[in-house]
Amino acid sequence: MSFAIITETTGNLPTALAAEHDIHVIPFYYFLDGREMTCADTAYFDARAYYDAIRKGAQVNTAQINPQRYMDAMEPCLQRGEDILFVGLSSGISGSFASAGIARQELLEQYPERNIRLIDSLGAGLGEGMLALRAANCRANGMDLEETFARISKFRDRMYQVFIVDDLMHLRRTGRLSNVSALVGYILGIKPLLKGNENGKIVAFGKIRGRKASIHAMAEKYFMLADRPELQTVGISHAACPEDAAYLMELISNRMPPKEFLLVEHEPVTGSHIGPGALALFFGGSDGVRTK
Repeated sequence: MSFAIITETTGNLPTALAAEHDIHVIPFYYFLDGREMTCADTAYFDARAYYDAIRKGAQVNTAQINPQRYMDAMEPCLQRGEDILFVGLSSGISGSFASAGIARQELLEQYPERNIRLIDSLGAGLGEGMLALRAANCRANGMDLEETFARISKFRDRMYQVFIVDDLMHLRRTGRLSNVSALVGYILGIKPLLKGNENGKIVAFGKIRGRKASIHAMAEKYFMLADRPELQTVGISHAACPEDAAYLMELISNRMPPKEFLLVEHEPVTGSHIGPGALALFFGGSDGVRTK
């Protein structure tokens, strides 16, 4: 039996790609200088203008999704007789996944004959969206809900997520950096390497001097840890730094090219926490890779 796949705009999937794979996307809302906004269609998101506004001092605030919004998105699928696989933003950086759990519990009381599976991506951006995309591929290849849930849960633990930022102020302001001792390196002018760890939290795990050197360090993580890259899609997202994203792609392509790249501009909600100039790399590794 087929099933619905639901994720969120924080998964950073281009709208057309999500539609092509029949992935339902729940919008996150954010407030730009007090105005409520959303990025429901990536075709209309002007990343350059958004991140330039942040550079100039615009204030962005975000909030977790409440259970009712998840229920509103999920219930039509249940009414059509579909089970659901939901892939959500890391519980390590947002309370929204807990809201999805509340929605699930209430909906299953109303639709006891249906099944709703939730996957905590332990990631953000493409660390979330690429799991939903892989789930759609599993479904297209004939896997049922339980098979897909098991496959994606395992891949989730092998998804490596490494990134750099121009200014740690954004992670400091929103409390998203777990090991704040890394700020010492930043004060000295040394850029930290950041990653999503095995608990879905953002941690600094290396210090590199210089922007270009830090991009090389990201590529080296891929060269050391990627598992059979010729078979996988590698994700790159950037917050208004397309030249750096192209340079990272070139480094990887010249030495260990993957099957394909998914290159996106970083969406505004999680983008507000990492700030303009952020650059992120996502790929699959072996068991335990998230601890490395």
